Amino acid sequence: MVQLYNLHPFGSQRVVPCKQEPAHFCCGQDVLFVASTAASCRVEVFAVHDQGRCEPLGSFATLGPVLRMAHSSAGDYLVTIEEKSKATFLRAYTNWRCMSAGSSRVCVRMVGHKMEESYSETWKEQMSVVEMPLSDPPLCISCCPVNGDLLVGCKNKLVIFCLKYLVINQNLTVLDFERSLILHIDNLIPAEVAFCARHIAITTELDVLILKLELVQQSADRTEQCAQGVSAPEKTVDGGNPSTHTLQLELDEFIICQKPVELLGEESKLCEIPITLESTELPTEETKCFQVQYLLFRRFTPDQSPFGFCEETKLHSVQLLPIYQTAYEETENKRELLSLFCFFSLPHVGYLYSVGKLVEVISTYQYSEKSEQAVLTPQFLHVITSENLQCFTVRCSAAAARDEDPYIDTTVKACPPVTLDVCTLRMQLFIGPRAICHFKNHIILLTKADTEDITERRKPTRRMLSRKADSIKSRTNSESEPGWNLYIINTVSTIQLYREMVDYSRTYENVKTESCIHLLSEAHLLIRAAIMDPHFLKSDEKEELLRAFRESCAFLGDCYSRFDTKDYHLALPYYRMSGLSMTEVLKRLVSEGDETQTYEKGLIFYLTHSLNEDLNEELSKESGNKVLQIFYLADPVQLPHILCSPCMRNVCPLTAVKYLQKVEKMMPSVVLTLTKAYLALKMGDLIMYEHEMDSYNETILACGFIGQPRLLRQCKGGTVMPTEFAVHLKEMQPGLLVAATVALHENSKIELEEAATFFKMLCSHSENTIPQLLVDFWEALLVVCSQEEILQELLLRVTSQYVWRISKKQLPETKPLKTTDDLINSCNHFGLIFPWVTSIMSVGCSSDKVYDEDISRLQSLLCSQSINVASALPVLEALPEADNVGLTIRVLCNTRLGKYEEAIDQLLLRCPDAAVLYAQHELKGDKQALWWNKLLPELCKRTRLTGNGCPVLISSLKAETLSVVAVELELRDFVSLLPEDGTAAFFLPHVLHCSQKKLLT
Repeated sequence: MVQLYNLHPFGSQRVVPCKQEPAHFCCGQDVLFVASTAASCRVEVFAVHDQGRCEPLGSFATLGPVLRMAHSSAGDYLVTIEEKSKATFLRAYTNWRCMSAGSSRVCVRMVGHKMEESYSETWKEQMSVVEMPLSDPPLCISCCPVNGDLLVGCKNKLVIFCLKYLVINQNLTVLDFERSLILHIDNLIPAEVAFCARHIAITTELDVLILKLELVQQSADRTEQCAQGVSAPEKTVDGGNPSTHTLQLELDEFIICQKPVELLGEESKLCEIPITLESTELPTEETKCFQVQYLLFRRFTPDQSPFGFCEETKLHSVQLLPIYQTAYEETENKRELLSLFCFFSLPHVGYLYSVGKLVEVISTYQYSEKSEQAVLTPQFLHVITSENLQCFTVRCSAAAARDEDPYIDTTVKACPPVTLDVCTLRMQLFIGPRAICHFKNHIILLTKADTEDITERRKPTRRMLSRKADSIKSRTNSESEPGWNLYIINTVSTIQLYREMVDYSRTYENVKTESCIHLLSEAHLLIRAAIMDPHFLKSDEKEELLRAFRESCAFLGDCYSRFDTKDYHLALPYYRMSGLSMTEVLKRLVSEGDETQTYEKGLIFYLTHSLNEDLNEELSKESGNKVLQIFYLADPVQLPHILCSPCMRNVCPLTAVKYLQKVEKMMPSVVLTLTKAYLALKMGDLIMYEHEMDSYNETILACGFIGQPRLLRQCKGGTVMPTEFAVHLKEMQPGLLVAATVALHENSKIELEEAATFFKMLCSHSENTIPQLLVDFWEALLVVCSQEEILQELLLRVTSQYVWRISKKQLPETKPLKTTDDLINSCNHFGLIFPWVTSIMSVGCSSDKVYDEDISRLQSLLCSQSINVASALPVLEALPEADNVGLTIRVLCNTRLGKYEEAIDQLLLRCPDAAVLYAQHELKGDKQALWWNKLLPELCKRTRLTGNGCPVLISSLKAETLSVVAVELELRDFVSLLPEDGTAAFFLPHVLHCSQKKLLT
């Protein structure tokens, strides 16, 4: 792996025309602030234009020499730590841009000072200095880039000032601050702090602590309770002194160092650094209540440097870098934070952590020499050493892409891994780099050379980046201070550096495969980081960046297709992200007329997946034949499957059959045979078709379609269409077609609704009509289906179809594949039809004889115990009540629902002949009491009303009902049931039978 790519991320450089030697500097949205050394207590402001051109905007005086300074893009204010008379002061400068208009008015006020209306008109034209008094001297500061809040580090505490926007009137809004929260941290003196989106990073000389302020409640009543909570771990990390700040205890001549520690996530609570929160906000209804969450604690020791023991070992350059959601608008309040990263560095090693959803180290940077300072950007890490400005790659965009889409590493999309090795893009020589900062596409670099360095610098071999740099350099004070310079180095555009990376990668194509992929991955991440920038939507390079993104995906797809790598499967997602068609990919990878060309696994993987999906692209005849050749050489077992792809519609069937015949000699299969039969149909060769179909029995052929469902149905323009094979089977072998579809459903290759659509299209039926072939499929599926939910759906569908045909007197358009007897014998969801049902159907007219099949199937379904009658009732109600069919269905439903008395009433009213048969079949066990409680009184009642005019009732009463009741009841109970006005001769034989039964027992 190449560790140093000698690329050119740095473009032209210009010298900032400072009047005094800079002590500190920082960048604003489009400006540069430069604080001079102690001799002149002033801050110079420069407007920075394209290509790093500097234009002085003005300057303003400070209270004393500036020790620290920072700019907040939110609120556009500058905050400083200044010293005067050995005391330090914290000040914020707002509305400083009025200087460029020539105004010299300055208003100095205390933080929280009430604004007077009388000042409202003058505030537009004057700079405002906000004094922020503290009980302890401020040591370090940081502004939140998301909301502009200010974090101040003091000994044993951190103070947070919230940025406020005070509306004075309709035309004037003034910035102010409110001291909102104090974090008391025992035994800790912060050297540097970073603040972003309620995340806080603190470094001492050798300790790093990252915290998050969690919002737990938004009410005033519990603010005090929450703010005074103490986070105190129960035990120490190393079992030693609980104070982690006192790293070295000097006893006599010995130095005792605590051991290095890294605690991530929940474990970082064990760091033994108790934190107390003190809220200083005035309670309101919207008061925010916080608690501390520990994210990371890391302790280093002085001897951790790979270059040996170093007494000057200490941390520097702590940063929190936010990454925002892709393609969000540039407006600050609409930017949504996606990921957060933390960087900090030792002299020879830098560490980059992700501190968002997961806390983990992403990259470790080894420097070639001792570093002075470093600055992290979404695309690069810039580090200055004693002689160099170094540019390293970073993995922030790769991690953020996965935060934005956790499923990015799929067959549809991909991103280079976070674990990709870091590399150095450039090591640019400078003499005496001392400080660095970054904004937009500019790096600001302060150099200060010693006398011997100045002499060395005059040699022609020691040059800066740009030969024209000195043309605009200010020579003011050059004789007295010849050793320092403040440079604005313009980093080249993303597109330009991307092009250079791509060109450079070609030098490794045939030599170092991994290096080529590595460099193209760097180029891809470079473009991805630019697209995730909040300014992307308004960028002039937007369309060019999107084209470059697709192009980089194509290049990576080429690499994973051409090279023999373990990650060959990435060819598929990168080609998909590139937007290239299969034809375009084949043109990139396949050489015309080269019979000796070999094909790697990446290309085969891409083609296999692309051809096995329902794409709208159709390959030409030439491209299709080339694909056949590729698979025959590289993966012949896939040939039957790729021939069934909609993309291969234009392939020559004769050529395809020749390839299949060669493969069949090596590895015959049912799918291959079916594919040959399919191609024979396309060629119109019915003899060949019959020969292939006769090779296996129908059951094996039906199962063969499981291996390749697209032999029966293919997608065209997003719509599933039956194939010529399916149409032929419908006409010639409908049983095989139904069996194959059932096999597909049972193996999760087709859903119930998809099968319904398939058969409707195959039979050219509208969406609202049901072809008989679909009913055949449902009936066949009932035989094998074991899922209760699908089973009930099928029973409801066939019931609905039977009812529709019976009520509409509609015959099926084709002969059903199975009779009712076939279904009863093969499927336990169709039951034997009860004798009393048959009795009812034998009475009356025979006008429904032509619909006997549907009637008997419906009755058979209801005679089984499978169907849920309650859910089927709305469907069954469509049958008319007047005929025998309607009567049988309603009596069957009442019986299944346990409504036996209603069923008996219906039978006695409509078909008394079947009442006793019904009772004999249904009134058993605990239902037998209905004989004497319901049936006997009803028969007696109806006989009395009709007299001898109803011999059926008399016969039922005498022959069956009285016989059953006399056997089952005691004599007293039996006699009590007999009607008082009955004829003794009629009932006497049964009374005698009942009494004789008693004597026998």
